[in-house]
Amino acid sequence: MARPIWTGVISFGLVAVPVRMYSATREHEVSFHQFEKGTSDRIRYQRINERTGDEVDYADIVRGADVGGGQYVMLDPDELDAVAPGRSRNLEIHAFVDLAEIDPIYYQKTYYLGPGGEETARTYALLRDAMADANRAAIGTLVMRGKEYLTALRPDGDLLVLQTMFFADEVRDPKAEIDGIPGRVKLRPAEMSMAEQLIDSMTTAWKPEEYRDTYTDRVKELIAAKKSGEEITETEPAPEATGVSDLMEVLRRSVEEARTRRGGGRGSSAAKTSGTGRKSAAKKARPAAKKARPAAKSGAAKAARPAAKKANAAKKSGAAKKTGGAKKTSGAKKTGTAKKAAPAKKSTGRSGGAKRTAARKSTAARTSTAARKSGGRRAA
Repeated sequence: MARPIWTGVISFGLVAVPVRMYSATREHEVSFHQFEKGTSDRIRYQRINERTGDEVDYADIVRGADVGGGQYVMLDPDELDAVAPGRSRNLEIHAFVDLAEIDPIYYQKTYYLGPGGEETARTYALLRDAMADANRAAIGTLVMRGKEYLTALRPDGDLLVLQTMFFADEVRDPKAEIDGIPGRVKLRPAEMSMAEQLIDSMTTAWKPEEYRDTYTDRVKELIAAKKSGEEITETEPAPEATGVSDLMEVLRRSVEEARTRRGGGRGSSAAKTSGTGRKSAAKKARPAAKKARPAAKSGAAKAARPAAKKANAAKKSGAAKKTGGAKKTSGAKKTGTAKKAAPAKKSTGRSGGAKRTAARKSTAARTSTAARKSGGRRAA
């Protein structure tokens, strides 16, 4: 387990919450020693008394402030602690603010805050959960290592996180530090559109694990290469500044390269969307086609009904006129059909024709009977 770098209490109102502070980050870099060039002789720093030339132990060193005229005011650690008794063990909360209101430029370093002990876990959880429910961050001050820090406390899951911050007068004014900052510039719509496309093509979710300190990796590779006597490969130089006349072409090529690097993800997505659109359109078209078919059938049926009625009437009229002949013909045809019944069994085609002929005769007989009845009713 890590050792706390600071222990104290968080105080807000009359509530005091004991906590322990731990480092939340660590920097990874290659450690170098200093040598005299051309030799393997180490360079070492010593605390030397400039008047006597003797080395001085760290415990015998005090701090002094230059007050002008070659005079200094000497201060030891106890005197510095006495200026603000208890401040070095107290993290005092002054206000609660919306975390989104804090400009990230004020953040300096991040630390984890853990409970001061098992008996203080309840008050620790109370402060953490209350800030989480209110969506607020606590602004306080802390004296640590001989310096006072502005701090922001915020809940992060089950943990309280402290971020040291710069005071307002420690943040430099960019206008006083930088010359030639452009104001609003009139840009061509095509340039703005192409720049927005480039930003869009490079936009992705924030995944910190995808980024790595490649410079440290290269330094380690350089050390390994020199150790084994391998040839050292130099990296490419920094790109030259883009000219105004080439801006549109450079933007266009940048968009194409960005889309290529992403493996055509956007194009594939667009294709899927297009395919889905086509399927959706097809699905919508099917019910319409189904509706159209019954409508067409219904229209054709309506148009065919009058013609069918006329045809039926004509058939009935013709059948009524030939009632007498139909009777004789029917009898004759029945006799002929009966005589040819045996050979019809051998031939499927003839049998089918005989059946159709019998069906027509039956229909004609029914029509004739209906006509006689109709005529009788009219006469009555």
